[in-house]
Amino acid sequence: MKNYYNNQPNGYLESIQKGLLAVRSYDLRVSRGIGTREEKLARLKKELETADAIVVGAGAGLSTAAGFTYAGDRFKRYFSDFEEAFGFHDMYTGGFVVMNAAPEVMWAYWARHIYFNRFFPAPKPVYQDLLSLLDGKDYFVITTNVDHQFQRAGFDKKRLFYTQGDYGLFQSMDPKVQETFDNEAWTMRAMEAQGFVRDEAGIFQIPENGDVSMQLPTELIPTAPNGDPVAMNLRSDDTFVEDAGWRKASAAYSDFLRRHENLHVLYLEIGVGANTPVIIKYPFWAMTADEPKAVYACLNFNEACCPEQIVEQSICIQGDAEAVFRELAAPKERRS
Repeated sequence: MKNYYNNQPNGYLESIQKGLLAVRSYDLRVSRGIGTREEKLARLKKELETADAIVVGAGAGLSTAAGFTYAGDRFKRYFSDFEEAFGFHDMYTGGFVVMNAAPEVMWAYWARHIYFNRFFPAPKPVYQDLLSLLDGKDYFVITTNVDHQFQRAGFDKKRLFYTQGDYGLFQSMDPKVQETFDNEAWTMRAMEAQGFVRDEAGIFQIPENGDVSMQLPTELIPTAPNGDPVAMNLRSDDTFVEDAGWRKASAAYSDFLRRHENLHVLYLEIGVGANTPVIIKYPFWAMTADEPKAVYACLNFNEACCPEQIVEQSICIQGDAEAVFRELAAPKERRS
């Protein structure tokens, strides 16, 4: 872990340490929770209404529910040429495979990846649905997602912590340069250079003749303002840049948790898998166990569970987030 500075708290590191310490004391027997699905939904609805604060922890499952799938029809539509040329079958794998390609090809791929997962409108209004459920509540969001969909949906920027980076940012490959650089303008130029065309809504689409290029002109290979080569600002190793914005968000997360200690806090985990449990899942378990008034809610397509140690304080709901949000909102809509 990197050292923090400017005397700001590091909520990222603090919560990870708390989670790891707690999970080592668990026997790791897990439960699917108590009650029927209807009872769990009713309890979660009540918690959303009565909690003093809500801490949302979101993983890839939330973006998947919003339609940001990395394989299948969406991949075939926008990356079929790369699939044919390189043999990969999803966007995630493609990001690694093209690292061995010519820079003009690699960055053409990444321009598409960035655009369709960062600047393209979400196919489904799942993030807006979540924001509606949080209306009027004191909330904070920590997420491992890098697609920026919380902010695009209207969440308060000051209440968001993107721990793993942002598709919309580059960083210098020089480790001495601890800054990030906005890549939106470059991405739009790179999409045009590949032959994508804007529709009436200003959204890039495949042209009618299907003719798009898999490489950029050499002069469009991105660089930092000082001319250095760049990389994506995505956490993959210790070269990840935690810039001023990241540090401010980490400190805000720490402050939010501190201010709500021992209150009725709902730790709402959505779509978090088993790949990086130390960032959200384990800390949420630990904070729930430490705070008698706290409640842990886990929404997951098929992995909603909790440790036996906190089962009485937990709500585990299996299912797609889109469907769960709709079920939670439906009673309010019927009363109006």
